[in-house]
Amino acid sequence: MNTLRIATRQSALALWQAEHVAARLRTAHPRLTVELVPMTTRGDRILDRPLADIGGKGLFLKELEVALAERRADIAVHSFKDVPMQLDDGFAIGAVLERADPADALVTAEITRVDALPRGARVGTSSLRRQAQLRARRPDLQLLDLRGNVNTRLAKLDNGDYDAIVLACAGLERLGLAARIRGRLEPPLWLPAAAQGAIAIEQRAGDAHVAELLAPLHAPDSARCVAAERAMTRTLDGSCQVPIAAFCIETEIGLHLSGLVGDAVSGRLIRAEDDGQSEAPEALGERVARKLLELGAGALLGHEG
Repeated sequence: MNTLRIATRQSALALWQAEHVAARLRTAHPRLTVELVPMTTRGDRILDRPLADIGGKGLFLKELEVALAERRADIAVHSFKDVPMQLDDGFAIGAVLERADPADALVTAEITRVDALPRGARVGTSSLRRQAQLRARRPDLQLLDLRGNVNTRLAKLDNGDYDAIVLACAGLERLGLAARIRGRLEPPLWLPAAAQGAIAIEQRAGDAHVAELLAPLHAPDSARCVAAERAMTRTLDGSCQVPIAAFCIETEIGLHLSGLVGDAVSGRLIRAEDDGQSEAPEALGERVARKLLELGAGALLGHEG
């Protein structure tokens, strides 16, 4: 294979991530030709309804996976937080890049803290995870749906549709918009989505040659942490229809995972955390999920019984 084709969404952030992966591949394999295959997904086309109402974040992947299956592309580049917890048969994650800033960003004209927002302020976010944590801290806020790419969301804020919006720090930084970050919403008080800030490269399962090409890009430390976060979310049967947050860090003794399940309506939050071995991140994620369920998270997740 002398040419590697990357399936990507056409948003500015998706294209940045795909170009970043392409540059890394060209550096690692100077004789390799890397091409982008931009496409629009159903998640990009339906902007008038919350993601939770139209099938979740997997909508951003389906067309890219079809391109992989039909061999119109060899890999697909994703924000890992948008990747479903269970991939369809025939696909695999070939590499996880070094994680960027996992925190959320409070974006406003001037205000730097959630606690300093005016009473009844209009805050835009489509994420139930963000809504639950905002509701827990400020029950008075008006939480409004917010869809579209990063620049579209910023334009709506600048137009006065919202008093504040919440976005991912990593996305703003990758687009050269770090100056728009007024405040960082970060652990331990505020938890991000599982794998937030990480880029995942998806490939056809069993494609050994592509896996070999991707190997130099893989960041084992980041991969371990996001594996724990995703295992916790998967064990809770989580999707973007329920507010689940997870954040794992490496410590001197292994891994430390913090997890949260919330209610976007009441602002109730259930938290749990635990330590685990670096070589067993999935076991740690499953253990924290069980702790959350023992504390009553099942009721918030809509589990029977």
